[in-house]
Amino acid sequence: MLEDKSQELTPISKLGEFGLIKHLTENFPIVQNSTKLSIGDDAAIIDAEGQKVVISTDMLAEGVHFNLGYVPLKHLGYKSVVVNLSDIAAMNATPTQILVSVAVSNRFPVEALEEIYDGIALACNRYKADLIGGDTTSSNAGLVISVTAIGLEKEENIVKRNGAKPNDLLVVTGDLGGAYLGLQILEREHSVYLANPNMQPEMEGYDYILERQLKPEARTDIKKKLEELDILPTSMIDVSDGLASEILHLSDQSKVGFNVYEEKLPMDETMIHTADELNLNPAMAALNGGEDYELLFTISSSDFDKIKNHPDFTIIGHATETNAGNFLIARGSNQLIPLTAQGWDAFLNKE
Repeated sequence: MLEDKSQELTPISKLGEFGLIKHLTENFPIVQNSTKLSIGDDAAIIDAEGQKVVISTDMLAEGVHFNLGYVPLKHLGYKSVVVNLSDIAAMNATPTQILVSVAVSNRFPVEALEEIYDGIALACNRYKADLIGGDTTSSNAGLVISVTAIGLEKEENIVKRNGAKPNDLLVVTGDLGGAYLGLQILEREHSVYLANPNMQPEMEGYDYILERQLKPEARTDIKKKLEELDILPTSMIDVSDGLASEILHLSDQSKVGFNVYEEKLPMDETMIHTADELNLNPAMAALNGGEDYELLFTISSSDFDKIKNHPDFTIIGHATETNAGNFLIARGSNQLIPLTAQGWDAFLNKE
């Protein structure tokens, strides 16, 4: 989706692979002291200076993770970085560098890749991450973007998924379900457009949930806020595949169960109204929607007074013994509903 289709477009073959890489990356500044050698050599060099290196990678494939019928290329570039930085934030580490690899077919001109890299540059600037390498290659199956994110942190501050203990409090940042409802609106309006290209999309009033889907943010700010509260989580994960799925991951890795209270799930008013409009259960959207990129973590019950009533955090449940299972406690009752993983699965779901 190019913003200006009146310009003459440049075929990738005109620049070639190495010329394309140089063209797309030559204006990325280096801001991290740990970056000692960046793009231009056979490999990059990072000096960790006594810290542990945290690494994560994610791949976004056209037709699986995004639909270019309604996803702007600049937003796609931004989001491809954010989803990886979110994983670094979920380890309680600080993102410092990224590597970006793109596989693209000849139906994309150079200008399309420029838009993707403009989004990548915005994310790098927003999160102070250096682009230090990557690759480009041709593709016979549409556009694929793979990003590897690198972060640094002292070993004692890194938070894994396996540290939760019985009676720990289960906490989530922000609100949930907005990205999923934003996707439903985009899919609805795209279907209308395909049926009648003369119809104007009805997007008014959905700004917040559309942004949650198209331009999410990684919660790299949470690390500092927890430090200010003198709280180190006992386990943590980001909410990318759906809250229920992430709870089950923490349960599996920490060998505990969880009770989650439906009435405690944080949901934005626009998300709730949109769910009602589409005849969807907002609580189920919050539990299973995915792509919120909030952080889900556990803390010791002794930290309750430090975090209660904080605007960035919501206590949604607590950990139980290993064999107790994982349950949603229904709103207004004591009914226990078993939690199941109904969120995103790239091998089952398609955009």
